[in-house]
Amino acid sequence: MELLKQINENDIEILIDKIVSIKTIDDAKRYLFNFKKPSIRVIKALEICIQKHSNQFRKSGEPYSIHPILVACIVSFLGGDDDMIISALLHDVVEDTDFTKEEVDEHFGDGVATIVEGLTKITNIREDNFISSQEGDKNSLKLKASALSFRKMILISIEDLRVLVVKLCDRLHNMLTLDALREDKQKRISQETLLVYAPIAHRLGIAFIKNFLEDLSFKYLLPKEYELIDNYLNEHKQQFQITLNRFSVKLTELLLTNGFLEKDFEIQKRIKHYYSIYLKMQRKGISIQEVLDLLAVRIIVKEPKDCYLALGIIHTNFNPLIARFKDYIALPKQNGYKTIHTTIFSDANIIENQIRTYDMHKIAEFGIAAHWKYKYSGIINPKFDWLSDLTSVENSPEELYEYAKDSLYIEDIAVYSPMGGIFTLPRGATALDYAYEIHSQVGLRAIEAYVNRVKVPLLTELKNGDIVHIITGNEPHLRCSWLNSVKTGKARAMIKNFCKQKLKEINKDVSLKILETIFNVKKERILNWIEKENLIKKYHLVCCDEDILIEFVDIFKKYAKKGFSFGDRFAIKEQKFDNIVIASNQKINGVGFDYCCNPKRGDNIISFKDGNFVYVHHKFCERALNLVKEKAMVFSRWRKNATSRYKIILNLENKRGSLAEFLSYLVKLGIDLISIRLGENDESPIDFFEVIIEMSENLNTEQIKTKLKNRYKIIEFASLSDAYK
Repeated sequence: MELLKQINENDIEILIDKIVSIKTIDDAKRYLFNFKKPSIRVIKALEICIQKHSNQFRKSGEPYSIHPILVACIVSFLGGDDDMIISALLHDVVEDTDFTKEEVDEHFGDGVATIVEGLTKITNIREDNFISSQEGDKNSLKLKASALSFRKMILISIEDLRVLVVKLCDRLHNMLTLDALREDKQKRISQETLLVYAPIAHRLGIAFIKNFLEDLSFKYLLPKEYELIDNYLNEHKQQFQITLNRFSVKLTELLLTNGFLEKDFEIQKRIKHYYSIYLKMQRKGISIQEVLDLLAVRIIVKEPKDCYLALGIIHTNFNPLIARFKDYIALPKQNGYKTIHTTIFSDANIIENQIRTYDMHKIAEFGIAAHWKYKYSGIINPKFDWLSDLTSVENSPEELYEYAKDSLYIEDIAVYSPMGGIFTLPRGATALDYAYEIHSQVGLRAIEAYVNRVKVPLLTELKNGDIVHIITGNEPHLRCSWLNSVKTGKARAMIKNFCKQKLKEINKDVSLKILETIFNVKKERILNWIEKENLIKKYHLVCCDEDILIEFVDIFKKYAKKGFSFGDRFAIKEQKFDNIVIASNQKINGVGFDYCCNPKRGDNIISFKDGNFVYVHHKFCERALNLVKEKAMVFSRWRKNATSRYKIILNLENKRGSLAEFLSYLVKLGIDLISIRLGENDESPIDFFEVIIEMSENLNTEQIKTKLKNRYKIIEFASLSDAYK
């Protein structure tokens, strides 16, 4: 009980409320000294922090030094050592004042200097200049600066994880005070927090920081959805509390009458945090009223064996939902998390039960920081391979940043190797993702997959608890079309790098062939013109950009005309068809898709000219790549701002209102209904429907597909905008 009391004395909610309420430097200092008696070094760092930031103010109007002092308070709450507290106090001094890194090293030692360097941002970017959520800003200075800063922080964190912990405390305080910024800045910072920093907190096992970062980001990114959940929980708060109290009393009686003493356990009651509720609503396509397990209790006991005794008592007296049972004690998560999860029915209520020991509780709440906060001498054993994976990316800082957003995730599943090894993957990951998780060479050479001893395609989506076996060949076996099907950053990065090189070579050949077709000359002459005009580094873009094509044609006219011309026979004109735009100097009467490949809207495409007709192929179609050597080619692209049509075959229970509910849900998702046709089996209790829908390309097809599959029995979901209709 003493161990749990330690956690309750420094209650997390009280900490956060106090942090938010402090508005003066004196109050911030007093609160910092409340955690531990400060050393001479900490007092010196505090004085430098206040002095150097004396003329600086936050957007809210408060003295700037309040921020680093309160960050130091959060670090102290986590049990951070003097180096971490001093680094928190000085993390903005080097960037924003004349106090140098060398002076930090001189006054406080190399340990502090290293952490401060990992926390210091590149150039002059401030908290209101983080990367934009708009795709158009991808190559902006803001992204480059943020990505460079992120890379430096990760590199230093491999040697000293304290950098990441202090950074998370810094980000938590920034999120707690985000309301002083403009709405667009709030959204940019919240997006980065949700995509990068909350998952880092999850990987380090610091659950309380992860939960606050998620909920605060959710509040600013999706205020209407946040408010809906907030209103519902507040409206039913009293009812939920009564339910939890009744269940807690019943559970306490059962434990006491089955061998536990009152001092041997503690029961905590809680309502799930907002963002986890929202994710469940999205994943299952349901309203908050339909979320079954909003309520949870946590049973904390002394020994691991007591966890299983408590589990037996619960399952003996309540009906469990077996599909929701997870034993993370026997099979811990990669961040060291150990707890038994079981969801049960109690008096028409569904309640999640978490069972763990006091030590497990400390690790679950504070993760790697449990070493410092409780001087914990046990083995936490979190895996930090993900840090090394991040730094293994050899591309630009921007690509590293994108890789990080793919690699850091919170919603995960655990799958197993045939020998019982545990691998944590994001929800929706495929057998190919698993292959790359084992090793990049296994992913590159994967040719077959077996899930639970059944042969499946490499892109089969895995489920929690699957046993996966990968068969490899001697040579790399990779298709660029797989890029949009894998989920992990590692798999995407490897496929992307391979395909980037392959794509550039294809583009060179296709661009030459398009120019050959326009000017009706051999490839050698085109290459000669390219060399004369010093365009070697640019010509591969001819097949990708209509403006560059026209630019090249205008430049090469002087070589092709030979001093005379009757009209401009090389003028490039756009010719539009259903889904395709052709740019050519010759008249095209029609466009079709060949039999060998099936490009979907948005895929890379190439087109071959046969008389006045054009055949379109996927750019990575093997047959098409062989045709490049012998067939005439034209520039082609997809038409913009179009809609896409899909055919859905589904079954619905044959009862009143089921079809109307389905159609209402389509409207809710922003989908237009084109037609609907009922199946012919009138005697079945299940009705089969064929539905044709139309969606704007602004909608995420995969998300829509997942929502529908989670809610209805979908037999088929096929695009009608593919090459074959």
